[in-house]
Amino acid sequence: MKAVVYRGARHLGIEEREPEPPGRGQVRIAVAYTGICGTDLHIYHGDMDARVGASAIIGHEMSGRIAAVGEETTGWSVGQAVTVMPTRSCGRCAACRRGNSHICHAMNFLGIDSPGAMQSFWTVPADLVLPLPENLPLDHAALVEPVAVAVHDIRRADVTAGDAVVVVGGGPVGVLIATVARGRGARVLLVEPDPFRRAAANGMEIEAVDPGATDVVALVHDRTDGAGADIAFEVSGSAAGVGTAVDVLTTRGRLVLVAIHPRPREVNLHRFFWRELELLGARLYQRDDMAEAIRLVASGAVPAGQLISRVEPVEAVNAAFVALEEGGGVLKVLLDWRGDDR
Repeated sequence: MKAVVYRGARHLGIEEREPEPPGRGQVRIAVAYTGICGTDLHIYHGDMDARVGASAIIGHEMSGRIAAVGEETTGWSVGQAVTVMPTRSCGRCAACRRGNSHICHAMNFLGIDSPGAMQSFWTVPADLVLPLPENLPLDHAALVEPVAVAVHDIRRADVTAGDAVVVVGGGPVGVLIATVARGRGARVLLVEPDPFRRAAANGMEIEAVDPGATDVVALVHDRTDGAGADIAFEVSGSAAGVGTAVDVLTTRGRLVLVAIHPRPREVNLHRFFWRELELLGARLYQRDDMAEAIRLVASGAVPAGQLISRVEPVEAVNAAFVALEEGGGVLKVLLDWRGDDR
């Protein structure tokens, strides 16, 4: 089978490997599609070498079908459409003991800490697998994992109908957060400098504005009778994005930090004091979030097809990463594994 392996910063290779047979409590999945996300880009840039070793198989956003079932593994059948929740918690640390296993202190994140989804056949513990509706296209299903991120973020923020929500950053996760928040009945404004991403969001009926051409704070205050936004999501990963997310908030507003910031940022803590703001971190997802994400994608509430900008063959993996890295004209890029000889 083929596998995409990390060989060092900005260098991915394709290797021929033997599929791993499923053991007790495992299944082997014939991968159909894998998505490339921001974490994969961090790996590609060499920023996660402390966790990702040489020749590691990366990737965690995926869809596929069961190809084989291990001994004493029940509830699954060959040919069944599935996706994977790629997080394995220890069950013993403080986070796990408190019911927060999704932020386990000893997390095994598949595709980072152990072999991931960018391979023709992926053998995983059966308890990490979720079934997919048979009528759900497998390319759309490859977006379930990032949709679960958005679902978790919305739940963490406690978004309710009527809330004024500002999403700073219009990449795939930002657009998904805006979509899920709107589905909850929130009034949503997306802030994004890239014209392609703004146009893509507008095409999904999400209002998107250019922070370089619009006074975002003034616009939000005008639309909320001077109060400000109830909730802001920082998804840009930029210092300017943090400033905007703080400045748009109303009294006792909530800032939800979604983006990974690789370095410390200056934050206007006086505004937090003055308006009694709240800062919430949001990381990963729980199994219920994955189940809800499947429902949203399958029902069409999340327009997965409109988020997929390019589908590339596995052989074009380096070009696919470059396209996503450059950002112009793409939202979500998928790798198609179905052409592999199985």
